[in-house]
Amino acid sequence: MVADKKNTKSQDTNKIRIRLKSYDYRVIDEASKKILETSLSTGAQVIGPVPLPTHIKSFTVLVSPHVDKNAQEHYEIRTHKRVLDIINPTSKTIDSLMHLELPAGVSIQIKM
Repeated sequence: MVADKKNTKSQDTNKIRIRLKSYDYRVIDEASKKILETSLSTGAQVIGPVPLPTHIKSFTVLVSPHVDKNAQEHYEIRTHKRVLDIINPTSKTIDSLMHLELPAGVSIQIKM
């Protein structure tokens, strides 16, 4: 019985989920701001941008060419992520999102 209620809720509302990934938080914030402004101007409801946990990948490299284990350099790559949910998008919303110019360096994943 509970499963039936969940299925009817999800079928009533259309939702687009947009996931953004980038190494630079300024670029991803700019891209999410553009998506938010475009969606709101066409009359859709937007939830987000919700910041997801930053994934940190670290690398340790030996500086010394031969023996000295104490000489090491540490590098890291930080991957920043954001999620936006667009609820009940119109055809105008989808069309404007398709033609939206986003900054370079942002990975976009869209689920309907």
